[in-house]
Amino acid sequence: MSPLITDLSYILVVASIVTIIFKRLKQPLVLGYIVAGFLAGPHMTYTPSVSSIEGIEEWSDIGVIFLMFTLGLEFSFKKIVRMGMQPILTAIMVMGCMIGVGGMVASFFGWSSMDELFLGGMLSMSSTTIIYKAFDDLGIRSKPFASGVISVLILEDILGILLMVMLSALAVSRTFEGTELIKSLLELAFFLMLWFMVGIYLVPLIFRKAKRYINKETLLVVSVGLCFLLAVSASEVGYSPAFGAFMMGSILAETLEAENIEKSVSSLRDLFGAVFFVSVGMMVELSVLIEYWLPILVLTLAIILGQMFFGSLSFFVTSGDVKTAVSSGFSMVQIGEFAFIIAGLGQELGVTSQFLYPVVVAVSIITTFLTPYSIKLAPKVSARIEPIFNSRIEERRKKSKELAAAIQQSMHGYNFSTAKAWRNFITAVFYQTAAFLTISTAVTMFCYSTILPVCQHTMGEQYGLIVCCVITLLLLSPSIRAITVRKNRNRNVHYLRGLGGINRLLIELAILLKVLIGFSIVYNVVEYVSPLWWVWNMLMSVAILALMIASRGVKYVSIRMERTFKQNLRQREQQAALSYSRKLRGKDLQIARVSVPQHSRWGGKSLAQLHFGKTDRVHIVAIIRAGHRINIPGGSHRIYPGDELEVVAGTAAIETLRARSEQELLQPEENVKDEHSMSIISVHLSESSPLIGKTLQDADFRTRYHSMVLGIENEQGHLDATQAKRQFRQGDIVWVVGEEADLSMLSMVI
Repeated sequence: MSPLITDLSYILVVASIVTIIFKRLKQPLVLGYIVAGFLAGPHMTYTPSVSSIEGIEEWSDIGVIFLMFTLGLEFSFKKIVRMGMQPILTAIMVMGCMIGVGGMVASFFGWSSMDELFLGGMLSMSSTTIIYKAFDDLGIRSKPFASGVISVLILEDILGILLMVMLSALAVSRTFEGTELIKSLLELAFFLMLWFMVGIYLVPLIFRKAKRYINKETLLVVSVGLCFLLAVSASEVGYSPAFGAFMMGSILAETLEAENIEKSVSSLRDLFGAVFFVSVGMMVELSVLIEYWLPILVLTLAIILGQMFFGSLSFFVTSGDVKTAVSSGFSMVQIGEFAFIIAGLGQELGVTSQFLYPVVVAVSIITTFLTPYSIKLAPKVSARIEPIFNSRIEERRKKSKELAAAIQQSMHGYNFSTAKAWRNFITAVFYQTAAFLTISTAVTMFCYSTILPVCQHTMGEQYGLIVCCVITLLLLSPSIRAITVRKNRNRNVHYLRGLGGINRLLIELAILLKVLIGFSIVYNVVEYVSPLWWVWNMLMSVAILALMIASRGVKYVSIRMERTFKQNLRQREQQAALSYSRKLRGKDLQIARVSVPQHSRWGGKSLAQLHFGKTDRVHIVAIIRAGHRINIPGGSHRIYPGDELEVVAGTAAIETLRARSEQELLQPEENVKDEHSMSIISVHLSESSPLIGKTLQDADFRTRYHSMVLGIENEQGHLDATQAKRQFRQGDIVWVVGEEADLSMLSMVI
C-alpha cells in the first residue's frame, strides 16, 4: 500500500484518540490535533512515526486551501463596509503594534531581518477559531464586547491575507525598498479587483444557467473545482494558493448557493484542516524546545502582555469604554492558525530559520491554554483601572466638546450640501474608473498574450497585428465608454455645475481627466500597431474614442455589464428579503415589545431609515409613546428614546432585535450633532426646475421633500405669503425650512 495512504490512516487514528481525550478535558480541538501530530511525528521516538513527511505536507497544503476557502465563504466585502471604521482602525492598530513587538523580540535575540518580519506577522493575529470556542465555553458570546472582538478578528483574517502576499513579495525580492513595496501592492490590488469583478460577473451567471443540472454532489465538485482553479491561478502569478482559495470563497459568498456550498465543503474542511494542524504538531521537536526555552517564554509573555496592553489600548481609542476595551484586549492573548500558515510560508520560501516554526507552535499551545483564564481576569482588571481613567476621560470629554464647538463655529456658513455632492461624485467616479481600468488592463494583456500570436500565425505579422488591434479595441470599448461618459450627468454633477465658479471649473476638469484616461487607453493600443507619425495616431485615437462614445451598441453593452455586476453582487440580500416570508411559518409568529433605550442611536430616525424588515426580519406594527399608540406606522414615522416598539416576528428575530437595541447606544463622550435640527435655505428657480408651472399644492413639499415653504422673495427682499394656487415661475427665490439632509436633497432636485 502507498505510504501516503498508510500515513494518512495512522495520523487520523491518532488524532481521533487524542481529540476525544481533549474533548473530555474541555480543551480546544486544535490543541488535540497539534499534540497528535507531535506523537505521530518523526521527533517522537517512543511512538510509531509516519514514513513520508513530504506526503503529509501535501495533505496539509490542501488543508490550508480549504481553511482559507471556507474563511472566504464567511466573508463579505459588503459586511466589512457596514462595520464602519471603528473595527478597521482597531484591527490595524492591534496588528501594527504586535508586528512591532514581534520584531523587537527577534531583534533582542539577534535573529535575521526576515525572522523579525515573519515573526511580527505571526504575532499580529489572534486565533479566530480559539476565541470563538472560548466565548462559547464561557457563555459570553452574546455580550456586547464579543461582537466587537469577532468583527476585529474577521478583519485581521482579511489583513492577514494581504500580509501574506506582502511577505511573499518581500521574501522573493529580499529588499525593503519603497518602490518595490508600492509595486507589489499595486499588483496585489490589480489582481484582487480583477478576480473579484470577473468572479462576481461570471460565477453567478454560470450557477443561474446550470441551475437545473446542479444537485448537492455537483455543487460540491463545481465549488471545489473553482476553488482550486483560482488557487492555481494565484500560484501562477506569484501569490500563495491560499490567497486564491480565499478570493474564490469570497466570490461564492455573494451567490445564492453560498450556504449550500458552505455545508457541502464543511466536512472536507474539517478533515483536511485536522491534517493541517496535525502536520503543524509534527514540526515540534523536543530538543529545539529545550534549547529555545527562553525565546518561547519571552514570546509567550510578549504576546500575552502585548495584547493585554496594545489590544486594550486600541479598543479604548476606538470605543472610549474602559471595560469593553479591557475585555476585548484580554480575549486576544493567543496566536493560532494564521501564525502556522505564515511560519510555513517562511520555511517554504527558505527565508526564515528552521527553529522558528516549532517555537511558534509551542507559544501557540501555551497561549491557547491560558486564553480562558485571561478572559476571566479582564473584569477584575477593568474594575481596578476604570476609576483611574474616569477622571481623565471626563477632562478629555470637556476638551473634545470645546474643540468640536470651536470647529463648528469656524465652519459656520460652510455649505455641507456642496461637500456631500463632491464626496458622492468623487467616490462614484473613483470606484467606477478603478474597476473599468482594471478590466481594460486585463483585456489588453489577454489580447496581446493570447489573441495576437494566433492572429499573426494565421494572417501574417502585419495583418495579424491590425486584426488583433481591432479585436482589442472592440473588447475595450464598453470599459472605455464607461470611464469616459458614465457619471457625467448625474444630479451631483448638475448641482455642482449650477453653483458656478470654482465648483464648475473643477467638475469640468474632473470630466476632462476621465476623457484623457479613456483616450490614453485607445492611444496605447493604436500606437502599438500603427507605424504612422504620432500626430496621426492621436487623431485616429480621438476618432475611435468619439465612435465609442457615440455608439448605442457600446452604450447598451456597457450599461448591461455594470447592471449585471450590481445585480449579482446584491442577489443574495435580495433573495433573503424575498424568501423571509416563505421560511417563517405561521405558528412561529408572535407579538412582542422591544424598548428603545435612552441614548439609542435609533432616536429621531424614521422606520424607513432603520429598515428593520430587511436587517432584522421583523415587522413594526405599533409604536407606543407615553401611553399613546401609533398602529401600523408608515416608513416616515420616527422613533425616539423611551418608545416601545410592538413587533411581529419569530422568536430568534425578536431576540436579535432586542440585543441590537441594547448595543446600538451612543457613547457618553460622543459629541453628537442634532441631525434633525431645522435650517432655512433659499432656492433660486432656474428654467430647468421641475417646479416651474406647478402650484404649491401640486408640489406637495411636506410629503415629497419633508419641508415647508415660508414664502417667495419679492423685489424689495420681503417674503410674500405663497398661495396654494400660485404657480412657481422662473427666477422665483423660494425660502424653505426643513432638516439639513432633506434641504440638501431639495436643493439638488429643484
